[in-house]
Amino acid sequence: MDLIDKAKNFVSEKIANMEKPEATITDVDLKGIGFDGLAFHAKVSVKNPYSVPIPIMEIDYVLKSATRVIASGRIPDPGSIKANDSTMLDVPVKVPHSVLVSLVRDIGGDWDVDYTLELGLIIDIPVVGNITIPLSYSGEYKLPTLSDLWKGGKEEKKEDEEEKEDPSKVVEI
Repeated sequence: MDLIDKAKNFVSEKIANMEKPEATITDVDLKGIGFDGLAFHAKVSVKNPYSVPIPIMEIDYVLKSATRVIASGRIPDPGSIKANDSTMLDVPVKVPHSVLVSLVRDIGGDWDVDYTLELGLIIDIPVVGNITIPLSYSGEYKLPTLSDLWKGGKEEKKEDEEEKEDPSKVVEI
């Protein structure tokens, strides 16, 4: 083996064994309903083991329900990851109203929407170049039933009235 091959092997070994940034999706929440659709936000925690900030080039996302893609997109240049620290990213995911009709099949009898969010966090590591950290998060969003909406307000009012009439019924936790 000549010197150049030895140098390539040494560098590739070092890069393969070096510590890499890690990321996890900690939560996905419905943030709002607007004229353009539903707004979901994913909380992503990214840990940077390096002593320099790492730029995030872009974030690709795909939101699926029952294996159907209901939203996808790309967020260009969302910022950077702090040096030797963890950074929380808020990844907005927009679901257009037109797609909601296709979710009716998934809602079915259990009155919830099962979903999977797939993220590709593309970061630029000096010397190495761009790497993608693939992330996935599955969950379900429980929809309120019509009876929940009607009963919810009445039951709360009824309980409040009972507590006012008889303070001994108040349970402290």
